Amino acid sequence: MRKIYLLSLVPFITILGFLPFVNRIEPFVLGLPFNMFWMALWTALTSVILGIMYKLDPRNREGEEK
Repeated sequence: MRKIYLLSLVPFITILGFLPFVNRIEPFVLGLPFNMFWMALWTALTSVILGIMYKLDPRNREGEEK
């Protein structure tokens, strides 16, 4: 298994694995309860991680000029 594919486990582990630890209302972050902010943050970061995986994947570089 390639190491870049292990990046796809990061959102899964942080959203579901750490949810019991961040399941609280206070502190409020950007006007949101902490657990809602946590989910919104990792939803956005999942897109960033998938974009990084796309750029690092050698199968996506077949048509590029060097």
